Amino acid sequence: MGTCITAVANQPPSKPTAAATSAPTAAPAPAKATTAPVAEATTTPAPVAKATPVPAPAGPTLTNQQRNAAASAKQYLAITGFSRQGLIDQLSSSAGSGYPVQDATIAVDSLNVDWNAEAVQSAKEYLKVSPFSCTGLIEQLDSPAGSQYTVAQATYGAQQAGAC
Repeated sequence: MGTCITAVANQPPSKPTAAATSAPTAAPAPAKATTAPVAEATTTPAPVAKATPVPAPAGPTLTNQQRNAAASAKQYLAITGFSRQGLIDQLSSSAGSGYPVQDATIAVDSLNVDWNAEAVQSAKEYLKVSPFSCTGLIEQLDSPAGSQYTVAQATYGAQQAGAC
């Protein structure tokens, strides 16, 4: 086997020596051949990587009752603006949907809700019914007897609704 390796090693030097007279013609061909495979190798992996979708991590699994509470929450949100706490109270109230507080809380927290946008909607609804000062509207939106938004959400809502 060592003889075969030596014979192969001896052959490449004799080929360049024979090609030395035609070296100017042979030099451009290897450069083009080297460039083409590199471009093909770079192009091939990119589509494969893009074609393989990565699934988003699954959130917590909801019970049937929690899924129903989430569906009810979406319906309430489609009708009017709610704070997080106001929506939980509505879902868990015997005068509302009557879900257990824990299920209502899990259901509401499973939704992707922009509470600032909800505060703006609530503020606009209050202003349609009655004029409010900036401070009065913030207090109404923030009050435990009112909409129960956070102070930051209530302030944002009042400002965006034009009361401030």
